Amino acid sequence: MAVSTGTVSPLAPPSGATDRVLPTRQAILRALPAALLALAIAAPVLALVGYLGQPDEGLWAHLVDTVLWRHLRDTALLACGVALGTLVIGAGTAWLVTLYRFPGRRLLNWALVLPLAMPTYVLAYAWTDLLQVTGPIQSTLRAITGLGIKELWFPEIRSLGGAVFVLTLALYPYVYLLARAAFLEQSQCALEVSRTLGCNAAEAFRRVGLPLARPAVAAGVAFVVMETLADFGAVKHFEVGTLTTAIYRAWYALGSPVVAAQLALLLLAAVAAVLTLERRARGRARFATATVHIFRKRRTALGGLAGYVAMIVCAVPVLLGFVLPVAALVTMALGEQHELSIARLLELALNTLQLAAWASFLVVGVAIAGVHLVSRDRQGLAGRFVRLATLGYAVPGAVVGVGLLLLLGWLDRALDGLSLELLGRSLPWVLTGSVAAVLYGYLVRFYAIAHNPLDAGMAKLSPALVDVARVLGSGPGRILGRIHLPLLRPSLLTALLLVFVETMKELPATLILRPFNFDTLAIEAYQLASTERLYAAALPSLVIVLAGLAPVVLLCRMLDRRRPNIGRAAAEALTSSHTDRRA
Repeated sequence: MAVSTGTVSPLAPPSGATDRVLPTRQAILRALPAALLALAIAAPVLALVGYLGQPDEGLWAHLVDTVLWRHLRDTALLACGVALGTLVIGAGTAWLVTLYRFPGRRLLNWALVLPLAMPTYVLAYAWTDLLQVTGPIQSTLRAITGLGIKELWFPEIRSLGGAVFVLTLALYPYVYLLARAAFLEQSQCALEVSRTLGCNAAEAFRRVGLPLARPAVAAGVAFVVMETLADFGAVKHFEVGTLTTAIYRAWYALGSPVVAAQLALLLLAAVAAVLTLERRARGRARFATATVHIFRKRRTALGGLAGYVAMIVCAVPVLLGFVLPVAALVTMALGEQHELSIARLLELALNTLQLAAWASFLVVGVAIAGVHLVSRDRQGLAGRFVRLATLGYAVPGAVVGVGLLLLLGWLDRALDGLSLELLGRSLPWVLTGSVAAVLYGYLVRFYAIAHNPLDAGMAKLSPALVDVARVLGSGPGRILGRIHLPLLRPSLLTALLLVFVETMKELPATLILRPFNFDTLAIEAYQLASTERLYAAALPSLVIVLAGLAPVVLLCRMLDRRRPNIGRAAAEALTSSHTDRRA
């Protein structure tokens, strides 16, 4: 039997086995880079905590007495409504396209993901134009019925119900992707047995299919709720008071960093509650399949009226969530009297593309380093720190923005004091309101998006490759460049595309952290829409949608070209789910 001597053989077993051999001090030193990464992600939250208990000139008490409880109520109602809507649409359509054949199924199979390219605020602008009093829908109804503007009742789109409607259409693909991947992995035998025991199609879905897909569906719904809590552009446009809009008003309208920090912590507590509830609901349940008949789904043909009903059910979310909004944006853009010049549009596009490109390389580069650091210590101390860093995606953009402004403001004041002491002159603020601050915010917000596909790809690599390279004398840098990066090329491309698309759509963090006179397409669309210039906001909104459409389509094709277990990894990458994927 070999005796441990404090050294590790090049062929020693990976995945944390070396932690039992290394002394504690060496294990801690090895985990230090991962700990620094986790600290960098947690820094904005730590900055917010530092403002607890500081004097706020009575503004917090004023908010409690006036609008805070209404904001909490509307936030809860919005989250519950969107969660229910996305659950019904996402899980229902995923079941239909996975288990049945009907007219248009192959097209709708990937078209149901297209709303993923639509930012929520862009969808809100499009539906505001479609449903407003002078819009095409109400104008057509008045022409048909002969009723006047005051005589024709029509639901108000700028309301809590309108926000639920728009966010449901924008976010249901997250549930659809994970539910569809879970249904593909389910045993055909279990479904056939349920039918022989007397279950019809609806009962088989309710009693077998949906319970077996519960972990994936719950993860998708939890992600939708967190995206709803973090949304700013759509709820601000609809004038729905939520915690996110309250944070923005506290910072800019009230000018109170203390109140903004306290509201940000309250929103963060709501996100943590969602994660806790999802994990508690899952409990200790485990869902496994011990059959080889997973991948051969025999889809039931739906003929006649049933087939057309299934087609309509799956086509309506695509029509409402993508086709009609894009048509509205195109119509508005063509009808605009060139308020936004070509030069201004090119400037906005250049700013957006530069930020997205820099953020993609920064975030993916850091994610590669993080994944490489824990490639042989996934369950050890370093692995725990890196997994902690992925929780940054659960932090809403407004919280990241406020936390970073407080942190960078403190650093700028410290640098200014040091400059006065050493050089005798004041140093201008170099961190707050800089492009570097925006990129830092993107790193905190989107690190998990890059980490998840890279981590999934790294888990598929054989440890023997690294063992052989170490025996041949290769160091960590050479292993990364000659083994990991070439084999992780598909995952690397996925991570780059996802971060690129998400940074193009990000609004609250960019709005808070951007430098003066530095606008992006998202900010320009938001500013134009906030002053009721929807037609002018259509063109930058349309460019954002078109830029995000190609990556979404490319990634969706990964779901069909390979086996379902790989499709599930692609689905999780698209949704950037930060929940525990081992359950």
